Amino acid sequence: MIDLYSWATPNGHKISIMLEECGLDYKVYPIDISKGLQRRPDFLAINPNGKIPAIVDHGGDDGEIHVFETASILIYLAEKCGKFLPERVTARTSVLNWLIWEAANISPTFSQAFHFYRQAPHQMSYAIERYREKSLRLLSVFDNQLSKSKWLAGDDYSIADMACFSWIKVGRQILQEETRGAMPDMPHCQRWLTQMSRRPAVQRGILVLAD
Repeated sequence: MIDLYSWATPNGHKISIMLEECGLDYKVYPIDISKGLQRRPDFLAINPNGKIPAIVDHGGDDGEIHVFETASILIYLAEKCGKFLPERVTARTSVLNWLIWEAANISPTFSQAFHFYRQAPHQMSYAIERYREKSLRLLSVFDNQLSKSKWLAGDDYSIADMACFSWIKVGRQILQEETRGAMPDMPHCQRWLTQMSRRPAVQRGILVLAD
């Protein structure tokens, strides 16, 4: 049994989607980040960085295992279930390249864009313009990569796709509003979003902890 400590956010969706795709038994423990529950001592004992999501695997090889950071959790679960992360070096490296690209670029950039567009107490034109341009560049990189293959890292669905899904979906919506619908056409990104949205495990995963 795996305990999932999470909330209904793009980062949280990554892991609930993966758990559904793997068909693993898990129990959800809501961590309402709007109430600061991620800073409670019991959660910090699982993830010292105080961010969701995190998991506790009670069936680890050496007993109970704590795993945090979404990329680390996705790799751990992929290796546990033997799916969505190839064994062959070339294919595996491609998946890891795009997984780390998401963690280092998409998540932080889109989260900052969301903050300055929607949450900042004062509108800062410099920050808004900066993160609009950064977000558009990353979406362009993403769309270009998908012009070459069915899935992000190649011909096979992987943890790289799961990591990107909710952030790409939310990021495109924010940018469409911010640019008043004047975003560049990104047909490969839209095709990929449609593919992802049709997967039953993705549909179930994004409903975990949904209001």
